[in-house]
Amino acid sequence: DNNSIVLYDCQEGKPKRTLHSKKYGVDITRYTHAANTVAYSSNKTDDTIRYLSLHDNKYTRYFPGHSKRVVAWSMSPVDDTFISGSLDKTIRLWDLWSPNCQGLMHLQGKPICSFDPEGVNSEMVKLYDLHSFDKGPFATFKMQYDLTCEWTGLKFSNDGKLILISANGSFICLIDAFKGVVMHTFGGYANSKAVTLEASFTPDSQFIMIGSEDGKIHVWNGESGIKVAVLDGKHKGPITCLQFNPKFMTFAKACSNMAFWLPTIDD
Repeated sequence: DNNSIVLYDCQEGKPKRTLHSKKYGVDITRYTHAANTVAYSSNKTDDTIRYLSLHDNKYTRYFPGHSKRVVAWSMSPVDDTFISGSLDKTIRLWDLWSPNCQGLMHLQGKPICSFDPEGVNSEMVKLYDLHSFDKGPFATFKMQYDLTCEWTGLKFSNDGKLILISANGSFICLIDAFKGVVMHTFGGYANSKAVTLEASFTPDSQFIMIGSEDGKIHVWNGESGIKVAVLDGKHKGPITCLQFNPKFMTFAKACSNMAFWLPTIDD
């Protein structure tokens, strides 16, 4: 809410630099593949996505097109394409080298979307091939049970075999990415106020983690579906963001403040 991007040193756990965007505001921010660059959605002047050089704090390119707030944003793991979903009920495909939208999909409601590492309407998951984006999904999975909450997030595991769906209720759902079969439903964490809580895979795709409104972090084994840990985050508010470092055995979580976690190594 302070219209800025804060860069942290993961080894020291301390803020390293702050970049302000008071005119446009800052919402969803993602690193790109180029060194020292990010792209982020705006939340003040308009709903344009902006490509920013962290080296000199200058914009490299703008991506206009969405007419309402961007609520989903995913960078391709293999090239410079990315997808964005908006409250204008569209998902757009972009290339960082061009300001023009490369593909457009109109939906029935609020979208969530993610790239497979190798979008969605209520009760259905649709998989698309980027090379034939305009031909529709090559696979559609209809959920076999009633979801009473709104879906808020979708992530692929790093091995590409699993899909994790989060909702603004008190459960998350793990799906087989090839068969569309629900493998496990994880619950038992506090979210009585329907807060959007981010769920994440660990980098080895073996465990699923999510924060809760009481400041705790819940961890499940993805294969067995058994809860293996509840970590005390020592936060007073809900943990809305949780991300694992893709290279090191650390993760970060945030509510109104942010904390880094390291593993405990026993002698």
